[in-house]
Amino acid sequence: MPAPAGTKRVRGVQIHRPFVYGTEAVPFDPANRPKNAPADHTHSWKVFVRGINNEDISYWLRKVQFKLHDTYPNSLRMIEGPPFEVEETGWGEFEIAIKFYFVPESTEKPQSIWHGLKLHPYGDDIEGKKERREMVKSICYEEVLFNEPVEQFYDVLTGGGTNVRGKASAKMGKASARGMPTAEIPERISKDNVYSREQESRELDRLGVAIKTVENQITEEKKRLIEEETKLAELEKTEGRPLNKKR
Repeated sequence: MPAPAGTKRVRGVQIHRPFVYGTEAVPFDPANRPKNAPADHTHSWKVFVRGINNEDISYWLRKVQFKLHDTYPNSLRMIEGPPFEVEETGWGEFEIAIKFYFVPESTEKPQSIWHGLKLHPYGDDIEGKKERREMVKSICYEEVLFNEPVEQFYDVLTGGGTNVRGKASAKMGKASARGMPTAEIPERISKDNVYSREQESRELDRLGVAIKTVENQITEEKKRLIEEETKLAELEKTEGRPLNKKR
């Protein structure tokens, strides 16, 4: 018996779509404090889900639900279309639950992630960042994987950009050749996007240096232990082993 319409899957195919999510926060300007902000609030902040380089992701993502802290009125915010973001004010940091609802053609169940709101600077020059009231960004890169999507959703994804592994890769390549927007990670860092192949290469270099440093530290520690064991062995030869006295 054939599968019901809209439920037949494209076997052997995996399609992934990259996106970024996170928060941006700025401390209030004492001379221009938001009029409607509660007296104890200190920052304006935003939580968001975006495409790489702000690429449109609404062809696969229908809506996003943000669960704020229970102290916020209407703490469950459902955003039905792009931009998928919520702007608020506050004074404290907390975890935000982000729930993704895919387009109806996907037949996929919603997926959830968590992200911590960051209001206060971190890293280098913390005091300087506070003094300059710099924006505090906490942004993560992620990919959603659609494994063997149903045929309807496969058509949606192939029409909106390609990044495919599997039996249908040749067919998908033709869709990309039509000039559709892609979901590829860009080669270079830009003003609005640090997630790129360039940044990936830098991170790999940084990790390589860190691994080499750890390896050198392990070598030095082993050398020190051998020296200590040698000294102990010499003392045992000249002084003898200490006796455990019974009381």
